[in-house]
Amino acid sequence: MQIRYPYRFDGRRRTATTSDDDHVRDLIEQVLFTQPGERVNRPDFGSGLLQLTFAPLSDELAAATEFLVRGALEQWLGQLISIDALSVVREDGRLLVDIGYTVRRSGRQRTDRFAQPAVPA
Repeated sequence: MQIRYPYRFDGRRRTATTSDDDHVRDLIEQVLFTQPGERVNRPDFGSGLLQLTFAPLSDELAAATEFLVRGALEQWLGQLISIDALSVVREDGRLLVDIGYTVRRSGRQRTDRFAQPAVPA
């Protein structure tokens, strides 16, 4: 079992845990939505995805975004996952990332959608 992300307590008021495969999903979310420079001891950690939220939508931007996300995931999680499919779309001012991947340790294939966290007003 792994610690759940984001950190929270379970019904017994203990640190919430999750399965290994769900922990990998949590790690993907951290890579996607962490800005480079946000972590003190790992200034290059993250994908830079959130910087593209307000950029004008174009085919070139979509391709560049997918390249950026794929590179960040392979750099930080390449030993844990193999990316099978990836798409990034902007919908209602939010970025949606659909990733098909295989968890290397278990061999399980997963498809998850990650939505940009809401920006507080």
